[in-house]
Amino acid sequence: MAAFRYQAAQASGSGTQGVVEAEDRRSALRLLAERGVFPSVLEAVGGAPASAKPSTAAKAPSAPAALVPNSGTPAASGGIRLGSGVRRKEVTAFSRELSALLEAAIPIPQALEGIAAEESNPAFREIIETIAGEVKTGHSLSVAMSRHPRLFSSLYVSMVQVGEEAGALPRVMNDLADLLEHDDEVRSEVTSAIAYPLFVLGFGIITVIVLLTVVLPKLFSMLEEMLDTLPLPTLILLRVSGFFSHYWPFLLVAAVGAVFGLRYFLKTPRGAWMWDTFVLQVPLMGALVRSSALSRFARTLSILVKSGVSLLPALKIVESTVGNLVIASQIAQVAEETRGGDSLAAPLRKLGIFPRSAVQMISAGEESGQLDDMLAKVAQIEERHLRAKTKTLISLLAPILILIVGGVVGFMVIAILLPIFRMSRGIH
Repeated sequence: MAAFRYQAAQASGSGTQGVVEAEDRRSALRLLAERGVFPSVLEAVGGAPASAKPSTAAKAPSAPAALVPNSGTPAASGGIRLGSGVRRKEVTAFSRELSALLEAAIPIPQALEGIAAEESNPAFREIIETIAGEVKTGHSLSVAMSRHPRLFSSLYVSMVQVGEEAGALPRVMNDLADLLEHDDEVRSEVTSAIAYPLFVLGFGIITVIVLLTVVLPKLFSMLEEMLDTLPLPTLILLRVSGFFSHYWPFLLVAAVGAVFGLRYFLKTPRGAWMWDTFVLQVPLMGALVRSSALSRFARTLSILVKSGVSLLPALKIVESTVGNLVIASQIAQVAEETRGGDSLAAPLRKLGIFPRSAVQMISAGEESGQLDDMLAKVAQIEERHLRAKTKTLISLLAPILILIVGGVVGFMVIAILLPIFRMSRGIH
């Protein structure tokens, strides 16, 4: 029998602490659960914290496959707002606050209720209160969070489960908060970088549409009355303008239908696979996607290994975080070969998924027993490469868009000025 010191929440929500004797950690957790006590910290008396034992962590990533999000991000899928009306940054702030409260030995239900009381988003406040209520009635935090997969992904839930079973939930929540904050930082940098090119493109499209549908039809009707024949550029622009001005309702419906149809197709397995394959083959964009996938793969795997998750289930979790189905399928092959006893570096090297330098660093980490630290370094290197490639792409994209918009507007100006010049010569 061994003794375990715990800090926990009772079913009533009040905090408690003490020492329990059991054969092992799982027996201690089971015994405490039978008493209606749910620990946030469980440490062997006179020994290392529970997180130092890999036997419990190996069972951690048992979250159901249905929890895997489409986007591959650690918090949830898609966009600025999550499907439930909760912002990504709100989930990040929640993770950081919960980590701090658990570090202060506040029981989980009371910590959740305290966060909910200060939450300004009603939708998120209701979800946090629901999770707190489920924890009070005896459910684990990971199970309660797994009921909200749009907010808490498979990766998130699995890491929380690791912290619960290893008795190191405050540390694991702190790692999760770091991961989410870093992901938000990278996302913000990319968004800021593409804002100007998107503004140029949007402004150019709106300008051209207004000219074609509102301004030019009136001007060309005047020019046709004054001139018998119009220059070729003017005739081309006249036909295009007439087509847009007469059929713009149908064109608008067709454009909206095409957008929704494309979105629906890309959500299907075949459409998503075709898109991810196409993106990897686009010059510059393909390299950007691979760098993003590698940095996310390395950072996420580093956090999981550091938290005590064994390599094979960690790879299964990481598959859903890389953000590209083609690369995810290659990582699945790596996981299968790792199941046979191979190291992580060997199948990565054979399949050629990532650069040779990154594979060498991973191999060195395995040999030295510091795989998590080496994966973190790989992630840092690839994130620097990602930033550099993003800046290169944006520096090329902005002038290209300006040239395209300028060329279209310039053609329209020439088409308008040519008949005016012809009329001025006729007057003289």
